[in-house]
Amino acid sequence: MLPRFVFACMAAMAIASSVSFAQAPSPNGVKTLNPPGAIKAEGTWSLGARAGDFVFVAGMQGVDPATNTLVQDPYARIRQAFLNIRLIAQSEGASLHDCVRLTVYVSDLHRFAPMVDKAQAELWSKPPYPPRTMIEVQRLFDDDIVEIDSVFLCASEKVGRTPAVKDGWRRRRQVARTKCRPSLLPLGD
Repeated sequence: MLPRFVFACMAAMAIASSVSFAQAPSPNGVKTLNPPGAIKAEGTWSLGARAGDFVFVAGMQGVDPATNTLVQDPYARIRQAFLNIRLIAQSEGASLHDCVRLTVYVSDLHRFAPMVDKAQAELWSKPPYPPRTMIEVQRLFDDDIVEIDSVFLCASEKVGRTPAVKDGWRRRRQVARTKCRPSLLPLGD
């Protein structure tokens, strides 16, 4: 009886420690993102990460989250890549209009650039559009036609920071700035 009890306790402790380890935040407060309804990240990467007021979304392909397979039609695949990005950004309170940087990798610039423009115009619906770099590459993962990586500004107020916390954070940032650049300290009253 005692060995079975000890084994059960050890198994429970191992499971509890592995769950808490997997969910432990980074020392710098970086939070990895895996929102419900998103594609499944397989391997050694995360769909996205939040660091302060920024949301970084991994290079997204046109993978259908329901099947976790690439969408067949080229335009629909490019559009789906943008939808996958939008889902991750929205999970942190950002919209496509909060995007501050897009990098689009395509396997054939002349063929797919117009489709990227069309999908982006449709999903953003109106300017302003984020800064974007489009690069033709020889090959993408899974021999895909497009991969899009992005960065969003998602101010802390959008995710429920109270004004007191926000003001305290702003003061800490100002103190840190003056400590880093002593030449900007006030010289007197």
